[in-house]
Amino acid sequence: MSIPNEALQKLVQEIEAQAILAQREINVVKTAVSAKQRDVRMLELTTSEVKSLPKDTNVYEGIGKMFVCSPMADVEKRLSSETTELKLDISNLNKKLHYLETTHKNSRDHIEQIFKSGGRA
Repeated sequence: MSIPNEALQKLVQEIEAQAILAQREINVVKTAVSAKQRDVRMLELTTSEVKSLPKDTNVYEGIGKMFVCSPMADVEKRLSSETTELKLDISNLNKKLHYLETTHKNSRDHIEQIFKSGGRA
């Protein structure tokens, strides 16, 4: 039994659209992962610099256009929580990336299968 050409063409177009969408989302997710990894590296560098300071050092945090003196323990806690949150975000983005890559691969495989079978169902 053969699938009509119009239906086959429509099916291939839908699968191709899904593959293109998945590829776009893959690029967006990869960009987001690299940005978050860069932020994690900056936070880790800041944390190591803050921890190397003597405990009685005044630490200032930027808030808008001004700086506010903050206790060192609060700054270390904030840096640690931001780092943990970013690492969780990266983990979730990597899961999403794996899903999107699988979707893209499956779409490509389905298109190849349709062309190899010559439109037979």
